[in-house]
Amino acid sequence: MTIRVCLAGATGWAGSAVARAIAELNDITLVSAVSRTYSGRTLGEVLTEPRLNCSVFAAAQEALTAHPCDVFFEFTKPDAAKSNVLTALQRGAHVVIGTSGLTDSDYAEIASAAEKRQRGVLAVGNFALTVVLLQKFAEVAAKFIPQWEIIDYAHDDKKDAPSGTVRELANRLSKVRPSELTVPLEETQGVKETRGARMSGSQVHSIRLPGYTISVEIIFGMPDQKLTIRHDAGSSAQPYVDGALLAIRKVNSFVGLRRGLDSVLDLS
Repeated sequence: MTIRVCLAGATGWAGSAVARAIAELNDITLVSAVSRTYSGRTLGEVLTEPRLNCSVFAAAQEALTAHPCDVFFEFTKPDAAKSNVLTALQRGAHVVIGTSGLTDSDYAEIASAAEKRQRGVLAVGNFALTVVLLQKFAEVAAKFIPQWEIIDYAHDDKKDAPSGTVRELANRLSKVRPSELTVPLEETQGVKETRGARMSGSQVHSIRLPGYTISVEIIFGMPDQKLTIRHDAGSSAQPYVDGALLAIRKVNSFVGLRRGLDSVLDLS
């Protein structure tokens, strides 16, 4: 059976790559798209891909009203994401979240709505396989090494900090244990903010500079040794496409909220 998808953020950097990939498929089809800039046009016209003949709407609610879907894919901005997701759940769709910037309280509200509607929500901070592996390796390392810090790198005009990738990583590590600090933050001498933000039990530092797309680095320290695990994204959105398509195919296989692409993969 073909999976009907509404793609919010379909004309963006990553969303357009996912849309073009869907045009090649037989088991997934786009029935509507969301983009304020290009509303009223067809997606194929905007992306110069004639196989994408669905309409573009200004808002998620309009798209969902006009064309019911099986999966709503959220790839917009943090200020619109939660509202879009809750609207999609109310309309009976499963949801994949690729937008970063949502908080733990946002996810708690979304999880409650998903359970109430008996739908699946898969929140993925980063769809790249190398990020999935970084998260798994970091979880293993945290079981043996009690001290670590996370550095979050992104382009200079990225407004949310830290990235969704780092929020997800910190959330995962909190389920292993909180990181230890030799000098407690309240005993820091000088400017305490230079020690980063305490997030879900991890120290996180966000850097925003030209020249970066998305990079994540976690450094584990022990006496006379350290372990560094790092992911660097290039300029192409291609690394996210395969993971996004997998998420679309898997999100109807469970009820409630799951975070991370590995939650629907067999990485044991």
